[in-house]
Amino acid sequence: MAKLYFKYGAMGSSKTAQALITKFNYEERGMRVWLIKPATDDRDGKDVIRSRIGLFEKCTVIDKATSIIGMFDSEHSDADVIIADECQFLTSHQIDELRRIVDDRGIPVLCFGLRTDFLTHLFEGSLRLFEVADSISEIKTICDCGSKATVNARLDGDMRIVTEGSQVMIGGNESYVAMCHKCWRERIRKQKLENNS
Repeated sequence: MAKLYFKYGAMGSSKTAQALITKFNYEERGMRVWLIKPATDDRDGKDVIRSRIGLFEKCTVIDKATSIIGMFDSEHSDADVIIADECQFLTSHQIDELRRIVDDRGIPVLCFGLRTDFLTHLFEGSLRLFEVADSISEIKTICDCGSKATVNARLDGDMRIVTEGSQVMIGGNESYVAMCHKCWRERIRKQKLENNS
């Protein structure tokens, strides 16, 4: 029975690498994979999914107006599985369309992405996946202190933690670091003390 999977983790937890390895595993067994990502994620090129360890693949780009189910039915109905990277940037309606593909077409959908933004608020796509996914699993990574990292701390040019701004800012190691909640709060507290002294 097909399922909708949500595999989430903080920055640097190898979500994209796992998505691409999963694609390889399906294809090695002769299955057709439709690999997609939201247009919001243009860091490595418009139609490329690239992991930090160097794996990359061409993909279909999904913008906010795209009907995923319409595109599936008209262009990708031969797919045996759908893999979505950076799924946090999909709209709740697009997540519902993926849910319908699972239910009505019997196609498994594996979504990889972030749970929360740099202020620990859920992304729209992630929220909807928590509500409707059949299987939810965390891809773990660690903070510098050794604890489990859950926060995607945004950094400025001086490597200071940013606590305001738009929810979406595309970036990699130069812009984000995964931290545990305690270290994130402590670093923000220290920055405030430094600013006031």
